[in-house]
Amino acid sequence: MTAALQPRGTLLTEDHGPVRVVTINRPQVLNALSAEVVAELTEAAHQAGRDASAGALRGLVLTGAGAKAFVAGADIAAMSTMGEDRAREFARQGHALGELLARLPIPVIAAVNGFALGGGCEVALACDFIYASETARFGQPEVKLGVIPGFGGTQRLLRRVGLARALELCMSGAMIDAAEALRIGLVNRVCKPDELLPAAIKTCETIAQMGPQAVAVAKAVLHRGADLALTAANALEIEAFAGLFTSDDQKEGMAAFLGKRPVAFTGRPDAGSL
Repeated sequence: MTAALQPRGTLLTEDHGPVRVVTINRPQVLNALSAEVVAELTEAAHQAGRDASAGALRGLVLTGAGAKAFVAGADIAAMSTMGEDRAREFARQGHALGELLARLPIPVIAAVNGFALGGGCEVALACDFIYASETARFGQPEVKLGVIPGFGGTQRLLRRVGLARALELCMSGAMIDAAEALRIGLVNRVCKPDELLPAAIKTCETIAQMGPQAVAVAKAVLHRGADLALTAANALEIEAFAGLFTSDDQKEGMAAFLGKRPVAFTGRPDAGSL
């Protein structure tokens, strides 16, 4: 069942059963990020977390309004008047949004339908994975403005595509197409424009059929383990694996498998205890 679009300032929100689509709705400026957009995205992420904990939400898709852009970058006019202190605070707000998306106990997919440049690329990188339209374009062109990525772009890009490619993209300001983004591992899938959003929603719906506690813990272990040495990361996995054997979903999942019957998970996607 699809709920009606709910406008919230610069965002549009629509629920497709257990999957929520949040659309950045500033097509007249190619969905550019302003402080207002970042604040509203942050609140939308907080709301998604609350709804996930209540069992009402199992997946989140972020996209941009119109065919031209996911997010074409930050609002340069607003940034041009910033001093050091305001710039630091703006960067902190962007980083807080990225951390919040990474901590949500549900999958977060960026459906990139056009330009994802600067802050737009960084918002996409903060999602668990990226689906791209054939028309999508990615880049971190901040050096052309005399600055660097400030919303986590240097570090998340590094972890996604490796040091050499991240250096090349951040130092040259080059823009790459969807095919190249797929080749280097920046995106997970490239779709025809009209198939992009349905593909992202379908993936979230597929994940929604899995054990919600296991999905949440898998996401948390992968994110946290990425920054640990292998021995420590493996220890994290062992404890997370064992901890799930206290859950009702583990008992239900294995009983359903052995009984050759449909599974009926009842757990809530909460990885907060990990």
